[in-house]
Amino acid sequence: MPLTPLDIYNKEFKHGFRGYQEDEVNEFLDEVVRDYEAMLNENAQLKEQLSGVADRIEQYKKLEETLKSALVVAQTTAEDVKMAARKEAELIIREAEQRAGQIVAAGEARAHDLEEQAQSARREWDVFRARLKSLLQSQMELLDEGIETVQATANSSLG
Repeated sequence: MPLTPLDIYNKEFKHGFRGYQEDEVNEFLDEVVRDYEAMLNENAQLKEQLSGVADRIEQYKKLEETLKSALVVAQTTAEDVKMAARKEAELIIREAEQRAGQIVAAGEARAHDLEEQAQSARREWDVFRARLKSLLQSQMELLDEGIETVQATANSSLG
């Protein structure tokens, strides 16, 4: 199950003698990186799927051109056959255009959704980095204050 920003935010590390366990922090960061890479891979796969949809749209356009050519050939036949073929071809063309329009609209909507997801992932990553950096800086300050307190206590007990 992928991490959520809340999981990252609520992650608690065990305290050692001198602060957080560095290995545990590194392992957690590795986990975050793996999950982020998985999201990027998923995004790439979805882009490939979108490319496949574009290929299918091109096939429908080629089909439409083929049908138009068939219509021209049908016009050279007898009047009865010509009228029946024209009606059938127009119906098929309308259906193909309608379907192609639906595929294009669905592809554009999916591309928009993917772009929004990618932007959201980038924003979440930036927030996570800022929070983690702030947390680490505050912990370093606490550690420095603790060292100063220990030194002051040692100096006052010696003097």
